[in-house]
Amino acid sequence: MADQFDAIVLGAGAAGLMCAIEAGKRGRRVLVLERAERVGKKILISGGGRCNFTNLHCRPENFISANPHFAKSALARYTPADFIALVEKHGIAYHEKHQGQLFCDGSARQIVALLEEECKQAGVRIIVNADAREVGKPDKFTVLTGDAEFHAPALVVATGGLSIPKIGATAFGYELARQFGLKIEECRPALVPLTFNSELRRDYCDLAGVSAEVIAASDSQEFRDKMLITHRGLSGPAILQISSYWEKPAAIMIDLAPEREWTAPLLQSKSRRNVTAAKVAFRSVLPQRLADRWIELHTPKNWTNHSLAELESRSHHWQVLPGGTEGYEKAEVTAGGVHTDELSAKTMEARKVPGLYFVGEVVDVTGHLGGFNFQWAWASGFCAGQAL
Repeated sequence: MADQFDAIVLGAGAAGLMCAIEAGKRGRRVLVLERAERVGKKILISGGGRCNFTNLHCRPENFISANPHFAKSALARYTPADFIALVEKHGIAYHEKHQGQLFCDGSARQIVALLEEECKQAGVRIIVNADAREVGKPDKFTVLTGDAEFHAPALVVATGGLSIPKIGATAFGYELARQFGLKIEECRPALVPLTFNSELRRDYCDLAGVSAEVIAASDSQEFRDKMLITHRGLSGPAILQISSYWEKPAAIMIDLAPEREWTAPLLQSKSRRNVTAAKVAFRSVLPQRLADRWIELHTPKNWTNHSLAELESRSHHWQVLPGGTEGYEKAEVTAGGVHTDELSAKTMEARKVPGLYFVGEVVDVTGHLGGFNFQWAWASGFCAGQAL
């Protein structure tokens, strides 16, 4: 077994499988070890089971990292068009949804099947239910699982982040990085619903299920998309996007009526000015229950032009102080991870440890919502596979 493999990949997710495929195509003998009972578990639940596998508008600006330039090289070397070509090669029908997001017409299982078939054609060996318990490097890398020992001159860590522990997420990749002396950028849940503080919970949680298009802003970033009120707080694409930038105890700013001047009817000379009239006007931009509640909680002391201008302004700058997030259980991804200063941007190889690579979510590169994290997985996996 000692000389059988040129590379061992830990983790059979998007990045690990792409890396294995590319290395296998180049004649490398590759072993993939997956601790779960099957490959691609996170792929299978993504995009509501249809897998938002990339985004047509992928740019470096769609990613968060301590080094915003790090992802540029990989993203340029493996583009959305490259993965689309693979999808089309396998005859998988797909469609574009909101803002360049590409989904399978059928099921995310098609993407997993594509990756499995490509691995098979490239001669990649995959072992599932193989929990890597210990990794060492006396000469080559040694990986111990429950009942076996594997050796290879190269090791690729594609173990993912901390998000969605119920499907097997662990900190193993970060522990390995520390074991080999690599820095970690502090991890936190990203693309995650925000929870209400006690006051907001009292005022709004009974509106669970109500959604509206808003602009959510924090830390000089803003996103226009749907916001959803839940029993615990706020969710929906606009909130998930801004959650990746939000840090407690900061507020997030919500524009409830983007590009709309909803108080205009109240300013006309003969119009009524009272709570009922304000509710009717605000319903032109928001669902009735949310419009009514917000007016009840922000009723002006009088109905002068000045007060109406203030009411209008407050609706475009609603300051919300979240209590926190729903944590890794509900987070789509993990922000932070293996510090990019430790890795080659071209190959994903650790600068201090020749033969050791980190790809995908375990690295401190986090995409926006909408297929960007998959594109990072494909691109970083491709680059490491090309270097093995």
